[in-house]
Amino acid sequence: MAFVSLKAWRARSAERAATAVQLKRDLIAALQLGDADALAVNEIACADPGCPDMETIVLVMRAGQPTRALRIRCPMEAVGPADIDALAAEDRAASSR
Repeated sequence: MAFVSLKAWRARSAERAATAVQLKRDLIAALQLGDADALAVNEIACADPGCPDMETIVLVMRAGQPTRALRIRCPMEAVGPADIDALAAEDRAASSR
């Protein structure tokens, strides 16, 4: 087991928090969420075969609608504009049903 200093842990934690904040901003804009809507972004381990070790789960909570869980099959720091566009398209398709 490798030793991780408190300073390194705090730096990594701050970096991950900044990544999550920026991703949330990008997703809120892409999903066109309003002030009454909410969004949660989390990274979880994925046990599915063919799935990367970590994936990003986005919970879209629009006022007056059921919460919708969307998945991006990569860690938060690897999410790019194409992933965000695909997630927004998936959300639009699901809400039009």
